[in-house]
Amino acid sequence: MRKQRGFTLIELLVVIAIIGLLSTLAVVALNNARQKSRDARRVSDIKQIQTALELYYNDAGAYPADLTFGTGSVSYGGTTYTSILPSNPSPWNDGSCPNSDYDYSQADSTTYSLTFCLGGAAGDLTSGTHTATPLGAK
Repeated sequence: MRKQRGFTLIELLVVIAIIGLLSTLAVVALNNARQKSRDARRVSDIKQIQTALELYYNDAGAYPADLTFGTGSVSYGGTTYTSILPSNPSPWNDGSCPNSDYDYSQADSTTYSLTFCLGGAAGDLTSGTHTATPLGAK
């Protein structure tokens, strides 16, 4: 009788189960990293928009009445402060965030409100809806 060499069915099933567990953990970690990346981009976008708005205010003496995210620009008197206003990275509904783009409103020409939502904590900002004004983001 010759001795057969090879793996048993139990050994193969254990290896397949371990590979499945490791791949599941990798996918979960990847999705978490994607959400953090989108939140970091949102914070960066808001800071970029705030900088463009402050430059506009310094030249025009007032904030713009309206902004169009994704296609619009911020410019005054031949000077372009940002050629394309960034839009909220998709998917928009991270965590408790509504499915919407950034929201800009102007109560009067000396102040503005820029609303955005984070799916998780980013820097000193917690998850949820935040508002950026000329005084900063809170």
